[in-house]
Amino acid sequence: MPVPIRRLFVALTLCCALVAGATACGGGEKSSTKDRAAAQAVPAADSPSPSPSASVERQKLAKTRFVANAGLAAGAVYQWIVKPWKAGKFKKGAKGRRTALIKAGLAGAFAYNRLKAAQRNAQGDPTLAKAIAPLGAGIDALKNLASKLRKGDESAAGSFGDIIDRVKDAGQSAGAPVKNQVPTSAQLAKG
Repeated sequence: MPVPIRRLFVALTLCCALVAGATACGGGEKSSTKDRAAAQAVPAADSPSPSPSASVERQKLAKTRFVANAGLAAGAVYQWIVKPWKAGKFKKGAKGRRTALIKAGLAGAFAYNRLKAAQRNAQGDPTLAKAIAPLGAGIDALKNLASKLRKGDESAAGSFGDIIDRVKDAGQSAGAPVKNQVPTSAQLAKG
Protein backbone atom coordinates (compact mmCIF):
# COMPACT_ATOMS: atom_id res chain seq x y z
CA MET A 1 0.00 0.00 0.00
CA PRO A 2 2.74 2.49 0.48
CA VAL A 3 3.57 2.58 -3.28
CA PRO A 4 0.02 3.55 -4.38
CA ILE A 5 -0.07 6.34 -1.76
CA ARG A 6 3.17 7.72 -3.08
CA ARG A 7 1.80 7.59 -6.65
CA LEU A 8 -1.36 9.30 -5.50
CA PHE A 9 0.71 12.02 -3.80
CA VAL A 10 2.78 12.54 -6.97
CA ALA A 11 -0.39 12.65 -9.10
CA LEU A 12 -2.02 15.21 -6.79
CA THR A 13 1.15 17.32 -6.79
CA LEU A 14 1.22 17.29 -10.60
CA CYS A 15 -2.46 18.21 -10.79
CA CYS A 16 -1.95 21.09 -8.36
CA ALA A 17 1.01 22.29 -10.37
CA LEU A 18 -0.98 22.16 -13.61
CA VAL A 19 -3.93 24.00 -12.06
CA ALA A 20 -1.62 26.61 -10.58
CA GLY A 21 0.11 27.02 -13.94
CA ALA A 22 -3.18 27.35 -15.79
CA THR A 23 -4.42 29.88 -13.27
CA ALA A 24 -1.22 31.85 -13.58
CA CYS A 25 -1.48 31.82 -17.36
CA GLY A 26 -5.10 32.88 -17.27
CA GLY A 27 -4.36 35.68 -14.84
CA GLY A 28 -1.41 36.77 -16.94
CA GLU A 29 -3.63 37.01 -19.97
CA LYS A 30 -5.92 39.46 -18.22
CA SER A 31 -3.02 41.51 -16.96
CA SER A 32 -1.37 41.49 -20.38
CA THR A 33 -4.54 43.01 -21.83
CA LYS A 34 -4.33 45.68 -19.15
CA ASP A 35 -0.61 46.07 -19.87
CA ARG A 36 -1.29 46.49 -23.57
CA ALA A 37 -3.89 49.14 -22.86
CA ALA A 38 -1.46 50.92 -20.54
CA ALA A 39 1.35 50.64 -23.09
CA GLN A 40 -0.85 52.11 -25.77
CA ALA A 41 -1.68 55.00 -23.47
CA VAL A 42 1.98 55.75 -22.78
CA PRO A 43 2.90 56.89 -26.32
CA ALA A 44 -0.07 59.22 -26.26
CA ALA A 45 1.30 60.76 -23.09
CA ASP A 46 4.77 61.03 -24.64
CA SER A 47 3.54 62.56 -27.87
CA PRO A 48 4.24 66.23 -28.42
CA SER A 49 1.75 68.36 -26.60
CA PRO A 50 1.06 71.98 -27.29
CA SER A 51 1.97 72.96 -23.73
CA PRO A 52 4.47 75.80 -23.51
CA SER A 53 6.64 73.98 -20.97
CA ALA A 54 7.17 71.03 -23.35
CA SER A 55 8.34 73.28 -26.20
CA VAL A 56 10.62 75.22 -23.86
CA GLU A 57 12.13 71.93 -22.63
CA ARG A 58 12.61 70.75 -26.23
CA GLN A 59 14.36 74.03 -27.10
CA LYS A 60 16.66 73.71 -24.09
CA LEU A 61 17.57 70.17 -25.13
CA ALA A 62 18.14 71.32 -28.70
CA LYS A 63 20.52 74.03 -27.52
CA THR A 64 22.30 71.66 -25.16
CA ARG A 65 22.80 69.07 -27.88
CA PHE A 66 23.89 71.76 -30.33
CA VAL A 67 26.48 73.08 -27.87
CA ALA A 68 27.81 69.57 -27.18
CA ASN A 69 28.10 68.57 -30.85
CA ALA A 70 29.51 71.89 -32.02
CA GLY A 71 31.95 71.93 -29.08
CA LEU A 72 33.27 68.47 -29.98
CA ALA A 73 33.66 69.52 -33.62
CA ALA A 74 35.46 72.70 -32.61
CA GLY A 75 37.79 70.84 -30.25
CA ALA A 76 38.70 68.25 -32.88
CA VAL A 77 39.34 70.89 -35.53
CA TYR A 78 41.49 73.01 -33.28
CA GLN A 79 43.50 70.10 -31.83
CA TRP A 80 44.17 68.09 -34.99
CA ILE A 81 43.72 70.51 -37.88
CA VAL A 82 44.32 74.14 -36.93
CA LYS A 83 47.25 73.64 -34.51
CA PRO A 84 49.21 71.36 -36.88
CA TRP A 85 48.41 73.69 -39.79
CA LYS A 86 49.79 76.69 -37.90
CA ALA A 87 52.84 74.62 -36.92
CA GLY A 88 53.48 73.81 -40.61
CA LYS A 89 52.89 70.06 -40.21
CA PHE A 90 50.95 69.81 -43.49
CA LYS A 91 53.73 71.23 -45.68
CA LYS A 92 55.47 68.81 -47.99
CA GLY A 93 58.63 67.48 -46.40
CA ALA A 94 57.57 68.42 -42.85
CA LYS A 95 58.50 65.94 -40.15
CA GLY A 96 55.42 63.98 -39.04
CA ARG A 97 53.37 65.13 -42.03
CA ARG A 98 51.84 61.72 -42.70
CA THR A 99 50.70 61.30 -39.09
CA ALA A 100 49.36 64.84 -39.01
CA LEU A 101 47.42 64.22 -42.23
CA ILE A 102 45.93 60.99 -40.90
CA LYS A 103 44.87 62.66 -37.67
CA ALA A 104 43.51 65.63 -39.60
CA GLY A 105 41.52 63.32 -41.85
CA LEU A 106 39.98 61.54 -38.87
CA ALA A 107 39.33 64.84 -37.12
CA GLY A 108 37.80 66.28 -40.28
CA ALA A 109 35.41 63.35 -40.69
CA PHE A 110 34.52 63.51 -36.99
CA ALA A 111 34.00 67.27 -37.06
CA TYR A 112 31.88 67.08 -40.21
CA ASN A 113 29.71 64.42 -38.56
CA ARG A 114 29.32 66.48 -35.36
CA LEU A 115 28.58 69.67 -37.31
CA LYS A 116 25.82 67.91 -39.26
CA ALA A 117 24.41 66.66 -35.93
CA ALA A 118 24.63 70.19 -34.51
CA GLN A 119 22.83 71.48 -37.58
CA ARG A 120 20.00 68.96 -36.97
CA ASN A 121 19.91 69.89 -33.27
CA ALA A 122 19.58 73.56 -34.15
CA GLN A 123 16.28 72.83 -35.87
CA GLY A 124 14.69 72.32 -32.43
CA ASP A 125 15.16 75.98 -31.51
CA PRO A 126 13.81 78.67 -33.86
CA THR A 127 16.45 81.29 -32.98
CA LEU A 128 19.29 78.83 -33.32
CA ALA A 129 17.86 77.45 -36.58
CA LYS A 130 17.84 80.95 -38.09
CA ALA A 131 21.37 81.65 -36.92
CA ILE A 132 22.82 78.39 -38.26
CA ALA A 133 20.86 78.23 -41.54
CA PRO A 134 23.31 80.29 -43.63
CA LEU A 135 26.16 77.95 -42.68
CA GLY A 136 24.71 74.83 -44.31
CA ALA A 137 26.63 75.19 -47.57
CA GLY A 138 29.88 75.86 -45.72
CA ILE A 139 29.42 72.76 -43.57
CA ASP A 140 28.68 70.63 -46.64
CA ALA A 141 31.84 71.95 -48.31
CA LEU A 142 33.94 70.41 -45.53
CA LYS A 143 33.47 66.88 -46.88
CA ASN A 144 36.59 67.04 -49.04
CA LEU A 145 39.06 68.28 -46.42
CA ALA A 146 41.26 65.17 -46.34
CA SER A 147 41.77 65.03 -50.09
CA LYS A 148 42.51 68.77 -50.24
CA LEU A 149 45.11 68.50 -47.50
CA ARG A 150 46.76 65.49 -49.15
CA LYS A 151 47.08 67.49 -52.35
CA GLY A 152 48.84 70.23 -50.42
CA ASP A 153 45.95 72.71 -50.26
CA GLU A 154 46.67 74.23 -46.86
CA SER A 155 43.79 76.68 -47.22
CA ALA A 156 41.46 73.76 -46.47
CA ALA A 157 42.59 73.80 -42.83
CA GLY A 158 41.91 77.53 -42.65
CA SER A 159 38.45 77.13 -44.17
CA PHE A 160 37.62 74.46 -41.60
CA GLY A 161 38.67 76.82 -38.83
CA ASP A 162 36.59 79.62 -40.37
CA ILE A 163 33.44 77.49 -40.47
CA ILE A 164 33.95 76.47 -36.84
CA ASP A 165 34.32 80.12 -35.87
CA ARG A 166 31.13 81.00 -37.75
CA VAL A 167 29.23 78.16 -36.04
CA LYS A 168 30.49 79.40 -32.66
CA ASP A 169 29.39 82.95 -33.49
CA ALA A 170 25.95 81.70 -34.59
CA GLY A 171 25.57 79.77 -31.35
CA GLN A 172 26.66 82.78 -29.30
CA SER A 173 24.13 85.03 -31.05
CA ALA A 174 21.35 82.51 -30.34
CA GLY A 175 22.22 82.19 -26.67
CA ALA A 176 24.11 78.89 -27.00
CA PRO A 177 27.82 79.66 -26.53
CA VAL A 178 30.10 76.91 -27.83
CA LYS A 179 33.39 76.02 -26.17
CA ASN A 180 36.04 73.70 -27.58
CA GLN A 181 35.83 70.16 -26.22
CA VAL A 182 38.62 67.92 -27.45
CA PRO A 183 37.14 64.49 -28.15
CA THR A 184 38.76 61.34 -26.85
CA SER A 185 40.56 59.01 -29.24
CA ALA A 186 37.64 56.58 -28.99
CA GLN A 187 35.15 59.29 -29.98
CA LEU A 188 37.38 60.36 -32.83
CA ALA A 189 37.72 56.80 -34.13
CA LYS A 190 33.94 56.26 -34.04
CA GLY A 191 33.40 59.36 -36.14
